Amino acid sequence: MNYLFAAFCFIWIVLFGYLRFLQKRLKALQQEISLLKEAIRKSLPDEGGR
Repeated sequence: MNYLFAAFCFIWIVLFGYLRFLQKRLKALQQEISLLKEAIRKSLPDEGGR
């Protein structure tokens, strides 16, 4: 029974670690998208309020 509990805890720890990794990656991608949008906005001529 101890092995079952240890495996259960290990699975949850791995799951939370993976979710944390995905959260960091998503945040980095969102920042990169924001930078790209800003660069595009600066490089294109004004389209009359768009």
